[in-house]
Amino acid sequence: MLKAKFISSFRLAIIGLAFCGLTSCSKQAYLFTSFHEPATEGLRFLYSYDAYHWIDLVKTFLKPTVGTQKVLRDPSIVQGPDGIFHLVWTCSWKGDKGFGYASSKDLITWSEQKFLPVMESEPKTVNVWAPEIFYDDEKQEFIIIWASTIPFRFAKGIEDEDNNHRMYSITTKDFVSFSKPNLFMDPGFSVIDAVIVKRATKDYVLVLKDNTRPNRNLKVAFGKDALGPYENVSETFSPKLTEGPTVVKVGEYWLIYFDAYGQKIYSAYKTSDFKSFKDVTSEVSIPEGHKHGTIIKVRRKVIERLRK
Repeated sequence: MLKAKFISSFRLAIIGLAFCGLTSCSKQAYLFTSFHEPATEGLRFLYSYDAYHWIDLVKTFLKPTVGTQKVLRDPSIVQGPDGIFHLVWTCSWKGDKGFGYASSKDLITWSEQKFLPVMESEPKTVNVWAPEIFYDDEKQEFIIIWASTIPFRFAKGIEDEDNNHRMYSITTKDFVSFSKPNLFMDPGFSVIDAVIVKRATKDYVLVLKDNTRPNRNLKVAFGKDALGPYENVSETFSPKLTEGPTVVKVGEYWLIYFDAYGQKIYSAYKTSDFKSFKDVTSEVSIPEGHKHGTIIKVRRKVIERLRK
């Protein structure tokens, strides 16, 4: 009798653990930065416990105050080794030579917003778009990359000179002093919305948007250092009129979320090797109105705090 009860309890425990592995019992969760058009209200968050099904927290957490247009678009976030969250965002369509920055310990109370004038040394810069922040644990520094256009600087296809982007970068360890901006990537075509992904030591992938006409779709490139160079740019893996990728590791797969604005949907593809890709849009759920953001893994208690 005791043996039977022990076996029954053991089976229930195993079932419970399996259930927790598939639901929110895990201590890990996922946070997706977001914004809604017209981008003047500020930073929003989605959350998920499986990285496939997302829930909108239905409020804003940071109202933009910097930049000419004072918008908050393309919010990108990373959590440093000290637990502090660092956020960067596009603060104007055109005219500004920098982007917005703020930090927070809890995602609720934020530091004073700063405008980082990263392209002030290039007076002909048209724009500074979609800054993406990445923590390089090999060099123990933060990398921020973004897209800018400097007319007549690079070869172009049929794009206008004020829409011929290249990727630039800066690094910092403390968000007080910064490196000089450098050309991060010139693939020979207009490129925006690039995201750094670390697979292993000296093994990095860059997911990027080929912004040339008529392509305007997503590709990948590969490098041995977070700062590049990134080479062997792939053929496209997404439909035309797609942008704003973000990447998260879930099990053995990488999920790539992006805005399929040509189809007026938010899409997701998965891959194990960044060579073959499977459309899993039908398997994910994204709240209506969500726009270009970054996914990070956080502790479950971070989500619980934000929900209060």
